[in-house]
Amino acid sequence: MKPHQFPPEMQQLLVPEPRGHLNYRCLGCGSEYGIARLLYTCPECGQVLLIYDADFSRLKEVPGEQWRRIFDSRRMLNIPALKGIYRYHELIGPILSQEDILYLGEGHTPLVEANPLLQERVGLRFFFKNDGQNPSASFKDRGMASALSYIRHLIRSGAVSEVLAVCASTGDTSAAAALYAAYLQPKVKSAVLLPHGKVTPQQLAQPLGAGAVVFEIPGVFDDCMKVVESLAERYHVALLNSKNAWRILGQESYAYEIAQDFDYDMKNRAVVVPVGNAGNITAVMSGFLKLLELGIIEDLPKIVGVQSVHANPVVRYYTETDPQKRRFVPVTVRASVAQAAMIGNPVSMPRVVHLVEQYHRAAGAEKVCFVEVSEQEIMDWQLLANRNGHIACTHGGESLAAVAAAMQRGFLDATDIAVIDSTAHVLKFLGFQEMYFENRFPAEYEVTPHRHLVNAPLQIRPQGLKRFPAPGHPLEGEDFQAFVQAVSEDIAGRLQLKKVALS
Repeated sequence: MKPHQFPPEMQQLLVPEPRGHLNYRCLGCGSEYGIARLLYTCPECGQVLLIYDADFSRLKEVPGEQWRRIFDSRRMLNIPALKGIYRYHELIGPILSQEDILYLGEGHTPLVEANPLLQERVGLRFFFKNDGQNPSASFKDRGMASALSYIRHLIRSGAVSEVLAVCASTGDTSAAAALYAAYLQPKVKSAVLLPHGKVTPQQLAQPLGAGAVVFEIPGVFDDCMKVVESLAERYHVALLNSKNAWRILGQESYAYEIAQDFDYDMKNRAVVVPVGNAGNITAVMSGFLKLLELGIIEDLPKIVGVQSVHANPVVRYYTETDPQKRRFVPVTVRASVAQAAMIGNPVSMPRVVHLVEQYHRAAGAEKVCFVEVSEQEIMDWQLLANRNGHIACTHGGESLAAVAAAMQRGFLDATDIAVIDSTAHVLKFLGFQEMYFENRFPAEYEVTPHRHLVNAPLQIRPQGLKRFPAPGHPLEGEDFQAFVQAVSEDIAGRLQLKKVALS
C-alpha cells in the first residue's frame, strides 16, 4: 500500500520525519554529550554510554494502541527505509531521514514454533527466532544497520568526509561490519581484528569477501577488543563493537519484533539470549522498557541470559545474591563451541547492571536471571533442535540449554512461552557438528558424542556388480539396469521398506 491509501489521521504518523534530541549519557557519572561526534566512553570518567532521547516524552502523546496500529500499518508499506529495523524509527533513530537509513534486508526474522516433540521434551511452549536469516547470517546486522546509518548521516551532513570502521570480532561482528561498510564505499572502509584460529572458516571468509582488511592477532576476543579500543582512543576511526551505543539502539529491534509478532501480548513470555559481549541482552531489556513506558505492551517478559561455563563472568557476578557484595571480575575464557560468546570481559557489563536494576524496578519483580550451561549441553541441545526441524547454531543450542536450566531453577515453568535466540545461521558453525559426528573434539571442549545424535553418510556399493557409473563414464543398457536394481535393493533393505503389493 501507499501512504495516501491510509486514513488521514494515520498518514501524518505513518511516514516519520526526523525528530528527537539524542544525547549520550554516561552510566558512571551521569554526564551527557551531544551526538555530533562518535563517542564510545565518557570523556570524564571512562564509563560506557547509552543513547537517550531527551524529547522521548513527545512519544507519549500518542497512545499505546495508536503506536501498535502505526507499526502494524508500516508492514504494508513498500518504503525501503521502513522495511527493516526502522519500522520502529521513533524508538531507534528518530533523528535520521529516509536517505540516511541503510537497509540491506535485516530485521523481521521469522519466529518459528518448535515442533510438539521438542516442546514436550523441554517442558514448555517455545519458539526459535532465526536471526541467522539476516543478510550476513547473524543478529549483528541489526546493530550495524543502526551504526552505519548514523555514519551515513554524518557523511551526508558533511560532519565527516571519510570513515575507517574498525571492530574486534569472534566472527559475526566482522562479517556484519564488513558487509555494511562495503555498501557505503568509497566513503567508508573497514578493518577487522580476529583472534587467530578462533574463528570458523565460514566466518573468516565473510569479511574477506566483503573487501575488509582482516588482521589476525594472537590471543582471544578480549585481546582484540583492547587493541581496537586503543585505536579508537588514539586515531580517527569508527569503532563498531557493541561499545558503540548506536549498535545497542539497532539491536533493540529484536525486542520490538517479538512484541509485534505476539500482537504486543507479553504476559507469561520469556526471551532467552546468549550474553557474549552483553550488547544484545542490554538492547533487549532496553527495548522492552521503552515499549512498556509508551504503553505499547502491558507486561515485561522474563529475560534469561546464558553463558557457557567456559566463559561465565556475568553468571558469576549474579551468583552473589547480595547486590552490595557483587564485584565484577573478568575471567580467562576456555575453548567453547559458542564461539561468538567466548568473551571473559564483556564491554557492556555496566549497561547490564544498570538495565537489570531498571527492569526489576519496572516489573515490580525479579524478571531477569542468568544461567550457565556446559559445552556438552550446548552441542546436544543444538543437534536435538536441528533433528526436530530447526536451523539452530551453537548459540541457539546454548539458549535452548538455558531454557532447561531455567526450568530446573524454577525461573521458568510450563505456563511460560519462550522465545529462543538462534543468533546466527547453523552453516557458520558446521565444523563443530563435524567434530561431534567424528568424535574428534579436543579435550579442552569437554564434549563427548552421544551415539543417538551422531550421523554420517552411508556409502552404497553393492557387491557382485562389475561396473559402476563415474563422472564422464555413465553406464548404459543392462549394466545400468543392474546398477539401479542392486542399489535400490540395498537401500530398501537398510531402511526396512515393504514392497508395494502388485494388483
